[in-house]
Amino acid sequence: MNDKTNLSLHYDPQGLSDRVALFFTKSMRFFADTFFRKRYGHRAVILETVAGVPGMVAGMWTHLTSLRQMKQGYGPKIRVLLAEAENERMHLMTFIEIAKPNVFERYLVLFVQAIFWNFYFIIYVFFPRTAHRIVGYFEEEAVYSYTEYLKQIDEGGTPNIPAPKIAIDYWKLAPDATLRDVVIAVRKDETEHRDANHEFANEYDVK
Repeated sequence: MNDKTNLSLHYDPQGLSDRVALFFTKSMRFFADTFFRKRYGHRAVILETVAGVPGMVAGMWTHLTSLRQMKQGYGPKIRVLLAEAENERMHLMTFIEIAKPNVFERYLVLFVQAIFWNFYFIIYVFFPRTAHRIVGYFEEEAVYSYTEYLKQIDEGGTPNIPAPKIAIDYWKLAPDATLRDVVIAVRKDETEHRDANHEFANEYDVK
């Protein structure tokens, strides 16, 4: 399975809001690197737990905004955000099958989700532009992490095991697909989320 997406795209921060978003993202990356190092499958379980939050929060709040303002035009954005949330959920379900998280990591998932949901909700309500930029930068880091994961597989550091059935069904992979194919498919999804959220953030500048 080939992937020709732009893997190196980076949005240069413009102003304080973007710098805060980038700093927050790099801080999260530091903790992930410290805790998981090169255990990319286990890292994916925790990070996809976080990644599944923004789309749902933003989609829900945009939906409520449309209701409050009694205005049309929000539909396309809502659909993109909710599709993003569902896509990230499937990433998580896939990597649970691959990494087999232990009890501690499962409780860590609950803790991280509870904290990040409330944090992101507040940010999105009051600073939606910054919130979308954070997700854009999150996805940039996700693309980097999955590229490193792929490199580790290619170098033999991680066994290229058969892809779980949930991944084969969701991405419509070949029956003999492997972990490598899954990582490429997930990375492609992340590039799309990266581009969408950076664009959502840019729309606030236009407005």
